[in-house]
Amino acid sequence: MKISYNWLKDYVDTTLDPHQLDDLLTFSGLEIEGVEKVETIKGGLEHVVVAKVLTCEPHPDSDHLHLTTVDVGAPEPLHIVCGAPNVAAGQKVVCAQIGTKIWTSDTEYYEIKKGKLRGAVSEGMLCAEDELQLGNSHDGIIVLPETAVVGTPAAEYYNLESDWLIEVDITANRADALSHYGVARDLYAWMKANGKETTLHRPSCDDFKVEQQSLCRRKSRRQGCHQGRRRRTRTLPSL
Repeated sequence: MKISYNWLKDYVDTTLDPHQLDDLLTFSGLEIEGVEKVETIKGGLEHVVVAKVLTCEPHPDSDHLHLTTVDVGAPEPLHIVCGAPNVAAGQKVVCAQIGTKIWTSDTEYYEIKKGKLRGAVSEGMLCAEDELQLGNSHDGIIVLPETAVVGTPAAEYYNLESDWLIEVDITANRADALSHYGVARDLYAWMKANGKETTLHRPSCDDFKVEQQSLCRRKSRRQGCHQGRRRRTRTLPSL
């Protein structure tokens, strides 16, 4: 059974990371097969932020490159060489800073590094949709609304959430661990027994509703079946 780390934390208060939980749950009596990170987008847009193009000038040694200065929320702006045809001063954009991994497949990527293009220093990359797996467009860089806040992590801006899946091998005597809440109770019990501050939160059923009309139809069908059986029973010849 696979347990979501984020979901588990909805039921029990803990600051332990997924790998610490792996060890702890093993000590508590569960068999853990492994821990796997799950990302909406490969790499999780790490080091990618909302930025603003402060200046944009033609590259003196190129007919298509531009020299830009970009505010990423740091004390000093970055100098970035950009070849996108739609780049302009004043835009809110998505910037991959040094250290960003741009994934070209599930197993291959290239890393953004400080370098030079046609003799000009470049300290990052202004990104198109397809370069970050946010869409298919490569017509130009992503231009965000003016309301976008400079320095916001792109993962936060796009509401991307990473998770960890903890795979539990359920043995015959541990049917109680066949749910997130069951594993949460094990974690809670271990933490309390070892003097850790924590709280167990019961799942709420407040939003669970059943259509009464549907219940009535089922009830009517069941009653009809029972009555039919009783009628048939009364008509059986005695032996």
